[in-house]
Amino acid sequence: MDELLGEVLDLQKVWQAKNTKEMQRRGVVIRHEIADWLRERQHAIAQAADLAPDNLGIEGRDATGLKAEVPWTRVYAVDRSPSSTTGWYIVYLFSSRGDRVYLSLMQGTTVWDGGEFKPRRPAELESRVDWARPLIATQTVEREDLVPSIKLNARSPLGRGYEAGNVVAIEYRRDALPDADALTRDLLYMASLLGTLYRAESKAPFVPGDMAPEVIEATQSAARTAGRRSARSAGQGFVLTSAERRAIELHSVRAATEYFTAQGWSVKDVGATRSYDLHLRRGREKLHVEVKGTTSDGSQVILTRAEVERQREFAPNNALVVVYAIGLDRNMDPPLTTGGTLHCTSPWPINEESLTVVSYIHQTGL
Repeated sequence: MDELLGEVLDLQKVWQAKNTKEMQRRGVVIRHEIADWLRERQHAIAQAADLAPDNLGIEGRDATGLKAEVPWTRVYAVDRSPSSTTGWYIVYLFSSRGDRVYLSLMQGTTVWDGGEFKPRRPAELESRVDWARPLIATQTVEREDLVPSIKLNARSPLGRGYEAGNVVAIEYRRDALPDADALTRDLLYMASLLGTLYRAESKAPFVPGDMAPEVIEATQSAARTAGRRSARSAGQGFVLTSAERRAIELHSVRAATEYFTAQGWSVKDVGATRSYDLHLRRGREKLHVEVKGTTSDGSQVILTRAEVERQREFAPNNALVVVYAIGLDRNMDPPLTTGGTLHCTSPWPINEESLTVVSYIHQTGL
């Protein structure tokens, strides 16, 4: 393995976007020979990451059309990171200058916005790194060779995105590559860190930068209704159970009721019979309030067509309340909700630019 890493680093020094003889050889090493070395250790890697062997994926990539400036070979859970653009994984990343290679605990550095993959904002990547590092702190405290940042000297935005997405890495210099046994030990260690993140992700109601659970559910539901062969969301994260959704809904309505009562409003919960949640009176004033609760950062919420149309009719005597960052203990029965931050927009002008269509009803004319 040390010889394979060294060969790729040497080929990096003659990198071209064209498919030269050298770049063809680089592709073979990245996509086949390094990947094959990893597959020989697949069961050990899966055990270290606490994954079923058939759920452990291995792939290398050196080009998408033109030859990539920063090639890579990664190890990942098939159900957690079906694409290198999403989820957490460990990956060998080769610097553009050929002077070093990193074994990095990495994340997808792009995000699905409902229409296409776009680069994640640096602040978003940073927030995800800040979420991940405390989870692995007890495992990393005794490793003095770990580095918190990587330097790939990349000129492309994609290469620079890898740098921002790194959680922690082991750096191997070209002139000091360890032998295969040491590389195997490091690989299994990094796999154990990956497993820790996967377990924490399973229990977390929300991970920074993920799609809100409500958005994932709506996207998946629309795909199933449309008869798509795969209704899996292109985003990251996990959907909520009906009990969890109900707990969040009740929590957010209680928070909104307390908020408006403290301002002197008389509050009536009409959510069971109307296409909005709260009807408010204060003297001659009226207010029609839509309430949304979420464990996410509140940047996206799901609205039905009826909710949008009614709020447009009510404007300017309308309001949107979003109670976000709600804590959710999924181990309780029923689920326990706590905290959250309330944000109120009133009057609430609903602009078309702020809405994303999840699905359409098409009149076929039949």
